[in-house]
Amino acid sequence: MHVSILIPLLNEEESLRELYRRIAEAMAPVGREWEVVFINDGSTDRSMEVLRELFENHGNVKVLSFGRNLGKSAALAVGFREVTGDAVVTMDADLQDDPAEIPKMLALLDGGSDLVTGWKKERKDPLSKRLPSKLFNSVAGSLSGVRIHDMNCGLKAYRREVVKTIKVYGELHRYTPALAHWAGFRVTEMPVTHHAREFGSSKFGAERFMRGFFDLVTVLFLRRYVTRPLHLFGMVGSILFAGGFGIGVYLTIVKIMGGAIGRRPLLTLGILLMVVGVQFVSFGLLGEMLANLKSDEMVYPVRERLARDGGDGGS
Repeated sequence: MHVSILIPLLNEEESLRELYRRIAEAMAPVGREWEVVFINDGSTDRSMEVLRELFENHGNVKVLSFGRNLGKSAALAVGFREVTGDAVVTMDADLQDDPAEIPKMLALLDGGSDLVTGWKKERKDPLSKRLPSKLFNSVAGSLSGVRIHDMNCGLKAYRREVVKTIKVYGELHRYTPALAHWAGFRVTEMPVTHHAREFGSSKFGAERFMRGFFDLVTVLFLRRYVTRPLHLFGMVGSILFAGGFGIGVYLTIVKIMGGAIGRRPLLTLGILLMVVGVQFVSFGLLGEMLANLKSDEMVYPVRERLARDGGDGGS
C-alpha cells in the first residue's frame, strides 16, 4: 500500500523541517512507499522557502501553493485530487499531531476500516478551545448519527476510494467522517497522542464554531434532501400554505357573519403564508428538476463487485 501524507498549512515555517523528520522516522519501519504533499494555503511567512528546501532535498515531497488563503477545505480538496497513494493520511503542520500514530492507523485500514479518525483523548489545548470543541462534537455526533468523540481531529487515514468519493468544500473538512459514513464507508476512531503547540499560534478563531454550525446544517441537508429537495421544501411550504388557508377560511366565515376583515392584520398574514408556501413548493420542484438533471453524475460507491465479462448469462 503506497501512502500519501497530506499536510495543509498556513504560516508554519518553524515546524516544517521537524515535521518531515518525524514523519520519516515514523515511516521508516513501515516498509511502504510514501510521499508527503504539502498544501501551502497562502502563507505570508517563510513557509514557502522551507517547502522549496524540503522539495529539493527529498524526492518524495510535493508542494502545492495557493496565491492567497482559501481555507483548509480547499487545501484538502486540491490535495485529494493530487495524491497517488492507496492510503491517504491527513495531518496538521503545527506538530500537535504525532506522526508516530500513522503506522497504527494504516494497520486499521489493513484490518478493514475505510477511514480512521484520530481522537485527541488528552488534548493539549487551552480550556477555551477544549470546551467549545466538546460541545461541538456532542451536537455534531447526535445530529449526524456518527458517534465519535472528535469529529474534527486533523489526523486521519483514508482509503483512496474514500477521498475520491466524498466532496470537501466550504468548511466541510470538519465532517469528513460523517460524509464517509453516509457514503457507506466504514469509519473507525482511534485515540491518538496530542502535543502542545511548539511554535506560533492557532490560525482558527472563535468564529469557526459559528461556521461549523452552518456547515453542520449543510451536511445534514446534503444527507437527507440533496436528491429529494421537494420533501423538505414541499413539507415546509405545505405547512405554511395550510396555515394561511386556515386563516382564510376563518376570515371568510367572519365575513359571512357580517364582520369586517379588510383592515385586519390577520388577513395580511394569511395571504403572506399562502404566497410563501407556494414559493417553497416551487423551490422544491425546481430542486427536483435539478436533481433529476444531475442524477447521472451522482457518485454511489460500490464496495465490492462480482461480475463476469462477456456472455449473455445463459448456459
